[in-house]
Amino acid sequence: MSEPTTPALELKGLSKAYGKFTALHAVDLTIRPGEIFALLGPNGAGKTTLIGSVCGLVKKSAGTMKVFGKDLDQDPTGPRYQVGLVPQEINFDPFFSVAESLRIQQGYYGQPRDDARIDEVLTALNLQAKKDSLTRALSGGMKRRLLIAKALVHKPKLVFLDEPTAGVDVELRRDLWTYVKKIASEGTTIVLTTHYLEEAEELADRVGIINEGRLLMTEDKAALLRRFGEKRLVVTFAEPQAAMPAAGTRFSASLSADGRTLTYVERDNCAPSGELLRSLYADGLPIAEVETRRSRLEDVLIEILRGRPSQAA
Repeated sequence: MSEPTTPALELKGLSKAYGKFTALHAVDLTIRPGEIFALLGPNGAGKTTLIGSVCGLVKKSAGTMKVFGKDLDQDPTGPRYQVGLVPQEINFDPFFSVAESLRIQQGYYGQPRDDARIDEVLTALNLQAKKDSLTRALSGGMKRRLLIAKALVHKPKLVFLDEPTAGVDVELRRDLWTYVKKIASEGTTIVLTTHYLEEAEELADRVGIINEGRLLMTEDKAALLRRFGEKRLVVTFAEPQAAMPAAGTRFSASLSADGRTLTYVERDNCAPSGELLRSLYADGLPIAEVETRRSRLEDVLIEILRGRPSQAA
């Protein structure tokens, strides 16, 4: 029997109020070491407030926070040496070079100068050519790359990526995805917030959904997609149908007003869409085109935020 693993992050009853406005409502969350956890929700949902509380940028109102088993109320500094943060805002001195910024960052975390580590991170983020450039001369996308490098240069065990690829090019996004997978495979725990839901779908092991300061649910990504997802079959007819075909009625499909398209939504408790399609062909209907589409994480998030009644979180 394996020994229990100490969580990378454990929050219990975490709350934050600004006067009469409550940004976080008693959030309970446990994140396992080595996983990639996507924290998703609309603007103003509380994602950055939660991250800021753990990183010491926001003073919590109530609750406990533990990083690798260490209570941040009892030791507010030590555990945070194991934490890295990619913030949404640009936050480095424009008068240092890229390499100098990373050396200073190493010093902030009590580490000796390690140029090999700096070169490793710069190479991973395609910043090596800008190593000696002043940070103020960097493009917007290069500045985002430098923020990510600063968060990773001290080899943290827990990394918060708060909208890391907002407003950057596709190349950086793909580079970051590759590097995040690499460091996660080496044991680093990643907490990701993003509005690019294909990013979360590509990277995350588990997903948490937060809205109005309340954590609505946490679940393995694959299980979440199975439970809330659906498969949609759209059949286009070569000739308009005057009425719903018999097979469509049996499967509770819907027919467009012009009679040209039939749509069937397949969920876990429904018959497979392939059975409907075979019935339509067997009935000799003039099928011109068939399209299928599976739910993506974006569809699931929208349904949960809208409070789909049949799938209470």
